[in-house]
Amino acid sequence: MKISVTRLSRLTLLAALATACSKEELAPASPAVAASTRAAAEADNLAMGNPSGAEADAINSPNNYLIVKDQYTISYSRDRGKPNWVSWHLSSDWLGGSDRQDNFAADVTLPKGWYRVGSTSYRGSGFDRGHVCPSADRTCSAADNSATFLMTNMMPQAPTNNQRTWAGLETYARTLVNQGNEVYLIAGSYGQGGTGSNGYATTIDKGRITVPSNCWKVLVVLPEGGDASSVTTSTRVIAVDMPNNNSISTAWGSYRTSVDAIEEATGYDILSAVSEEVQDLIEAQVDRGPTS
Repeated sequence: MKISVTRLSRLTLLAALATACSKEELAPASPAVAASTRAAAEADNLAMGNPSGAEADAINSPNNYLIVKDQYTISYSRDRGKPNWVSWHLSSDWLGGSDRQDNFAADVTLPKGWYRVGSTSYRGSGFDRGHVCPSADRTCSAADNSATFLMTNMMPQAPTNNQRTWAGLETYARTLVNQGNEVYLIAGSYGQGGTGSNGYATTIDKGRITVPSNCWKVLVVLPEGGDASSVTTSTRVIAVDMPNNNSISTAWGSYRTSVDAIEEATGYDILSAVSEEVQDLIEAQVDRGPTS
């Protein structure tokens, strides 16, 4: 039986997750095993593609800089002090009993000389430290949950957006997993200027962090074991584009749009790993499915 590279990467990552969730004490992984797990994580988290062609090149790509974590993969903008997008895979293997760590921290893996957004950089701004990859999507272990609190995974979000509307969609994604699905997610922000609890702002932290005008997310819903090769014209794809405004509706379903519309706004190729014939159909559609 032929097994794809993507499927092999997934199997490697699932084995690593099983180890992480185990209560047994094991010896540290060898460098070769650690590198293999990291490669598997990158392949799994980018299973639907690299929307902006991000590269880990600090000199030539400082505002489309690829950061690979085991838990998610980021395109980071040095000059905006926030991610352009974050991509991750949500399955039951990632969900466990770990508590929310709440340990917001600067990402020390950023290239030398870059400004590192810190845990207090949003203080007094009127905007939340909005997770892109949610804390509750990574509860297999304390280490996995802690990774979601790195500031490279945060964007300035209006409190109502972050705590109500955006959070509602995050919860729904986990509901889909609990119903026997896997979800591949890509989310980010674009534009400049949002309205938080203190009013309108274009930047915070003395101009070092850009406040986006819009926050978007795309969810590809597949049966357990699915990957990009499993996406068909009948696959459910949910795309939302929310204004970063504290007075928005709390009903996330009212902000559904097409993937094509988000690509038009951002310039990204969001589902580039999916066949073009399938992309043409699913990216033009607006989801009308249930929202809870």
